[in-house]
Amino acid sequence: MKGFNVTTSHIGSIAAIACLALSLTISPPIARGQDAADPDAAARDRVQTATNLDGIDLSDTTEDPAYAEAGEALAKDASIGVVGTAAPTAKMTTIDGDSIDLSLLYGHKPVYLKFWATWCTPCRQQMPSFENIYKTLGDTMQVVAVNIGLSDDEASVRAFRDKFGLTMPIVIDDGSLAKLFHVNVTPQHVLIGKDARFRYFGHADNKELEDALHQAAEEPEPTAPATAAAVEIAPLKAKPGRILAVQLFSSWCEWYLETSRPETSKACTRVRETIESLKDSLPEVDWIGIAGGPWATQQDLADYQKNYHVTIPLALDEKDALFRTFGVRDIPTIALIDDSQRLVRLIGPTETDLTAAIQAAVADITAAD
Repeated sequence: MKGFNVTTSHIGSIAAIACLALSLTISPPIARGQDAADPDAAARDRVQTATNLDGIDLSDTTEDPAYAEAGEALAKDASIGVVGTAAPTAKMTTIDGDSIDLSLLYGHKPVYLKFWATWCTPCRQQMPSFENIYKTLGDTMQVVAVNIGLSDDEASVRAFRDKFGLTMPIVIDDGSLAKLFHVNVTPQHVLIGKDARFRYFGHADNKELEDALHQAAEEPEPTAPATAAAVEIAPLKAKPGRILAVQLFSSWCEWYLETSRPETSKACTRVRETIESLKDSLPEVDWIGIAGGPWATQQDLADYQKNYHVTIPLALDEKDALFRTFGVRDIPTIALIDDSQRLVRLIGPTETDLTAAIQAAVADITAAD
């Protein structure tokens, strides 16, 4: 399926998984029906608890070697078949209200995008070096710190900026930039040359990155920048007469965010446990868990399923296409979809009575049919 690379795993029947996986397709954002949830609900559901920055050692700038190696592998995977191709254009607005239009930069300046999150430990460890890169190369290339916007908010980003004394432009992504620029991990470096072609992908703050940045800065301006092709997203709906409940989550949510984002970690545990206890009591509902976000690999998904004894089918959204389709920026979120391809409701992480919320939504869908 174009635009949505899905891999599934399940403890039970392989045939059942195949049927469900093959029924999953993705369409562009779906308009809610008249009986859908309050359109302001998503905003109210956002988790506003800031990342815990207390006690962070700003002198700790060395990433664990195992994490560094794994992160670098994920970033290099993103570059396969991409380095040398035309980068997309994009318009961004910083948290200070400044506009950055990449189309106006291509042909004149290289662009260095660093994708990060406030709760990401290696992101914090690399920030002093990143700030130094901006101060030394910011006049010769466009440097942008792109917060991936997943379980993050502007309050956290501003607190992080103050804590680390950052001065580079900061943008908060809605998921679209991560797709356009092939983000697999945090932090991830994406370097685009003056010719508007992808030049370098990486995770580690190392000499390879330093050399790539300086080479890009020293290149002459091209005669004409490259242009990128349009990206298509393929269709997602329930089976006829049934409801599809999609759990959108990250496999690392429960353990990695336990300290930095404790409320989000607890919500991920609560939703997982509720689904396991609820699924058999709603026979008209098909369940599937879709794992996305950075650091998402098939092995992590398999470990998650085994360690937490998850029995619903799981799929890996390697390019976060489904997260973007439904505008999901907080984990965990449940999307309820009917057989007419209509998004009936998004249930966010602050919904503490998940059982009641799902049962009520299912009743509304059944009544409408």
